[in-house]
Amino acid sequence: MIVAEHLHRRFRAPAGDVNALDDVSFSLQPGEFVAVKGPSGCGKSTLLLTLGGMQRPSSGRVLLDGHDLYALPPAQRNRLRATRIGFVFQLFHLIPYLDVRHNILAGLPPDTHPRTARQRLDLLLDQLGLGSRAHHLPGGLSAGERQRVALARALVKQPDVILADEPTGNLDPDNAAEVFRQLALFRRSGGTVMVVTHGPDAAPHAQRILQLAAGRLLPDPPPSVPPSPAP
Repeated sequence: MIVAEHLHRRFRAPAGDVNALDDVSFSLQPGEFVAVKGPSGCGKSTLLLTLGGMQRPSSGRVLLDGHDLYALPPAQRNRLRATRIGFVFQLFHLIPYLDVRHNILAGLPPDTHPRTARQRLDLLLDQLGLGSRAHHLPGGLSAGERQRVALARALVKQPDVILADEPTGNLDPDNAAEVFRQLALFRRSGGTVMVVTHGPDAAPHAQRILQLAAGRLLPDPPPSVPPSPAP
């Protein structure tokens, strides 16, 4: 489980400090699919990086199964991130001189047994329809194929949670639907998913939607009350 406690993240800017996160608190339960929505610049990506141990908050805590991520020594925090958390980004972040196979394998901890690595690679190439592209470099792939490689790189470590930042922002509707299908499959297998988005794509898959505005988490709207029957 991931718990965010009173997260603040301030950046210095010429016009004054910017509060990218302003007292954000919530929890992610195991097996949950959560979407984070809000306009550009509202702090969604900062929140994801902070939850994933990649950007230290100005104040507040991130707990991963009770471990305060930013109180851990850097090597231990990096190890937790490398084994427990998978990341998927809008711009793929593939290594241009490595083929599909080696981009996927780059997501594994370095001490993974070669046989385990090969088994997981073969499974994901088949699951994500990338078998015929296994020896291609990223420059020879479509946007949808590159995002599937990035997703496979996140999945190959068999993480507990996937944090995805606008994973379908550069994709056509068919490829976007496939990415969400794979994320939903991961959740059904017991994984936890948090997706940052400003579009409606994630809503059908999400069990909960968090709204951010100007770095603050908005309260959940009250449940709708059906109208009383006419007397």
